[in-house]
Amino acid sequence: MDLGLKDRVYVVTGATRGLGRASAEALLAEGAKVVVTGREEKSVAEAVAELGADAVGVAADNADPEAAERLIAEARSRFGRFDGILISVGGPAPGFGADNTDEQWASAFDTVFLGAVRMARAAAETLTEGGVIGFVLSGSVHEPIQGLTISNGLRPGLAGFAKSLAADLGPRGIRVVGLLPSRIDTDRVRSLDALSGDADAARAANESRIPLRRYGTPEEFGNTAAFLLSPAASYLTGVMLPVDGGARHGF
Repeated sequence: MDLGLKDRVYVVTGATRGLGRASAEALLAEGAKVVVTGREEKSVAEAVAELGADAVGVAADNADPEAAERLIAEARSRFGRFDGILISVGGPAPGFGADNTDEQWASAFDTVFLGAVRMARAAAETLTEGGVIGFVLSGSVHEPIQGLTISNGLRPGLAGFAKSLAADLGPRGIRVVGLLPSRIDTDRVRSLDALSGDADAARAANESRIPLRRYGTPEEFGNTAAFLLSPAASYLTGVMLPVDGGARHGF
């Protein structure tokens, strides 16, 4: 199936590793061009070297109020157009309700929530019909995850913002979509499993509750992201798509 991604240009934040990296790889494999970001110059340079000539990198923090405009300008300068953005950011600090500090909440709000809102607003100002804004969120949008209180607090609100934005931008032909990963086999998820004291046992217990009985791969997530961002998904907007092997119990 031709997704219609050839020569389209996307910004993917947090793309030096994990789900952002897998999404950038999937877009590039389908012929798109990608501006990838990460916080550290070294990791961005290494990622671009591995991703190839159709990727350029910019060291940027989602919490930086000026980052969004810089990234969009880089896309237009290097590739001559800007078709969409996938806003991915590392998960906030784990912890229970009584554990997380004000500083952890404030830091996560700046990066996970407000940074994403700024990115989306900046993209919305410049995108034209056929453009798309994607958010990498979490299964915590629908069901709180034990030990991830900050994520449980911020991700549903960001999904609400994305849903509102979809209604606002729909008349202009701009789509807004969300992806809700659960147990995808990334460094982040492996580190969360390790917090239990027995990572293997935690993984086995989690897999037993997933209908497909396994963790997803980053490649599976990336392929789903590429489809949602592509013209092949042109009649999908406002959708929050679980990428979780069936782990979500509700419809």
